[in-house]
Amino acid sequence: MGSGYVPWPMLGTKGTVRGETFLVPKALTHTPPLSQTRAESTQISSWPSHDTLWPGSHSPHATQQPVASELSRSWHFWHRALEARAGPREALWVSALKDAPARLVDQEQSSWASVSVMPPSLTKRGLMLLMRAFGFFIGLFGTAARALDFPRRYRGGRIARPTSEPLLLLSGVQLAKLIRQRKVKCIDVINTYIDRIKEVNPMINAIVKDRFEAAQQEALEVDRRLSEEQEDEATLEKKWPFLGVPLTVKEAFELHGMPNSSGLVNRRNVVSKSDAAVVALLKQAGAIPLGVTNCSELCMWYESSNNVYGRTNNPYDVQCIVGGSSGGEGCALAAACSVIGVGSDIGGSIRMPAFFNGIFGHKPTSGVVSNEGQFPMAMGAQEEFQCTGPMCRYAEDLEPMLRVMAGPGIHKLKLDKKVPAQKIKFYWMEHDGGSFLVSRVDQELLQAQEKVVRHLETVLGASVQHVKLSQMKYSFQIWVTMMSAKNHDGTETVKYQELLGDHGKPVWPLWELVKWVLGMSTHTIPSIGLGLLESVLKYDSQTNAKFEELRQTLWSELVGMLGNDGVFLYPSHPRVAPKHHFPLTRPFNFAYTGIFNALGLPVTQCPLGLNSKGLPLGIQVVAAPFNDHLTLAVAQYLEKSFGGWVCPGKS
Repeated sequence: MGSGYVPWPMLGTKGTVRGETFLVPKALTHTPPLSQTRAESTQISSWPSHDTLWPGSHSPHATQQPVASELSRSWHFWHRALEARAGPREALWVSALKDAPARLVDQEQSSWASVSVMPPSLTKRGLMLLMRAFGFFIGLFGTAARALDFPRRYRGGRIARPTSEPLLLLSGVQLAKLIRQRKVKCIDVINTYIDRIKEVNPMINAIVKDRFEAAQQEALEVDRRLSEEQEDEATLEKKWPFLGVPLTVKEAFELHGMPNSSGLVNRRNVVSKSDAAVVALLKQAGAIPLGVTNCSELCMWYESSNNVYGRTNNPYDVQCIVGGSSGGEGCALAAACSVIGVGSDIGGSIRMPAFFNGIFGHKPTSGVVSNEGQFPMAMGAQEEFQCTGPMCRYAEDLEPMLRVMAGPGIHKLKLDKKVPAQKIKFYWMEHDGGSFLVSRVDQELLQAQEKVVRHLETVLGASVQHVKLSQMKYSFQIWVTMMSAKNHDGTETVKYQELLGDHGKPVWPLWELVKWVLGMSTHTIPSIGLGLLESVLKYDSQTNAKFEELRQTLWSELVGMLGNDGVFLYPSHPRVAPKHHFPLTRPFNFAYTGIFNALGLPVTQCPLGLNSKGLPLGIQVVAAPFNDHLTLAVAQYLEKSFGGWVCPGKS
């Protein structure tokens, strides 16, 4: 979810707030160190019993039986159609879908069993079932697409070719230093990156429009200036901390002369006539843009695919997603096509791509970095949840990038305050408590977090506490409520249908769905689905007020716990990079990142190596407002301890 995303209004939340019991804040539960509770902390707690969840009520499963039966019959119709269409190579994948209805119906029933509140009314329960059924059928598209996708595409290699070119394996800080010292020519650096892009970009489709000739001219100008001027290195560093460093920019940001469509077909001919605020600052610091990178349509989905540029593929496995909406940026950086980049984040659009691609991404404290110069632009109440931030392969680039990008907002932070890692207090939580709206956390991610916690305890000797924040279970609902809130002047937020029409004639989602089925729509199915849900569901001020109270309670507990010397370790996502189209089956998994936008806290996603299948692992490091320096310090420590970015194709 990226810049200007207008949320899914109140999906499934009306029935989840019956009664007031969950609004009573629970005290933080502190447990002994991991060494005493390891077996407990790596297990997801089992769901409560029916009697606990639905006191004095009949089983909600009974209401679902007719719906489950209908879904099962509908699935068999779809499965027969797929079998008829599939060729010999597709048959294996289609057959794997045969048991999907049973799995999905079981999932639906367990979802009801996990709602720890009083049962909703029959009308509201029916609405929830309707929305879940809609999600089920959208999921069918994703399941079917995944089944038919592999044999049609990945006939060649599935992993981007590794590189051993020295210039591609240096941080932005190191490159700038070598250029300032005149040990490396800027033109050689730029040409090396251009060659790398030409080598791997046809496979990953990360950079959607380049400016190679302009970049080469700018590099030659840097070399000419250095040959003529005799300023010492310290002076040059102060003036141009990223002198000659290759930069890529998310296409949603304005970069002079580059497209600025945000994946919207009716904006495909829009060309930026100026630079976004952060882009201008990075260029003034000496960075040289190589091009713009792909994003999801209108920056509203966590798979970077649109009908202008197509789909971006993960360099660690091209069958997998790169995340969104800054997915092209994360992919380009991971594939060594760039060294520093610009992303935006309103629900995890920096951190999810950084996680799926094994790099660093930082969402600053709200209000520190300017969001000016991107489309769509968050307005009104949503503006305070949108953040622009740095993305990079090496942790040492995060702080100097943030210093440049913050501009006049830098005085709000404490980046000059150095805190040793062992002096930082660490708190951790292995999952959200069991929300039925999101996937369970992968076992390998739980093990990676356990490894970090054990290291902090035994090697660093830091204070480490396991905590339980019961409100995290409602992360999605809190995020949606905040994003659906009215503007400060009482007016409604801009509707997503209006954004799809680029502030012209609003798009009619139902008609777009018909056109999509016929192959005539210019919009993606996630955008159409969002528009449909927005038009069906109504704004509920009472529910918003309850979840706003819950948000304030969570903010108070978390910020009070962290203080000015603590960080919170939390999964970046419940799954490692999934296969293409999977987000259609689990659209709310972004809640693991979105909750911190709703809370306005600084967060750094840190890579933790690769899993058994060669896909990146990672973790979020969260701090109290304006304590970004703590998360950045921990990012550098974790990089030294666990290796940081791993080049695709290398174990």
